[in-house]
Amino acid sequence: MSASHTTATARYEGQLRTEATHTASGTTIQTDAPVDNHGRGEAFSPTDLVGTALGTCILTTMAIVAERHQVDLVGASFKMEKTMSPEPPRRIAQLRVELHLPASLGERDRALMERTAHTCPVALSLNPEIKQEIQFVYE
Repeated sequence: MSASHTTATARYEGQLRTEATHTASGTTIQTDAPVDNHGRGEAFSPTDLVGTALGTCILTTMAIVAERHQVDLVGASFKMEKTMSPEPPRRIAQLRVELHLPASLGERDRALMERTAHTCPVALSLNPEIKQEIQFVYE
């Protein structure tokens, strides 16, 4: 079993905002409560970060596999849409990730990337009640 260590710390700044710091790099991100939940919506909400984590995990995992197979994914991107549950308790109901990948990928590489996208660690870690929809656009 791997040893655990502190990955991040965070401080509540007031007015429903936090600042989190990545321990190893010192990089910071701010969060803000969304407008529909008493915030100003001026930064990622914590649930936005969950959806963003899914999208970036998919791209990163695909890039790891792509490097292994000499496939160039530079410029690949995603759009993420998050839907909150309309009934209490407040929670994420659906995450939709639209991946934009190079049209130059052949059939074999497309199949490899699509399989990989569904097996990233974040996708496998999310509660199964959260609907994950992944769409692939080749352009």
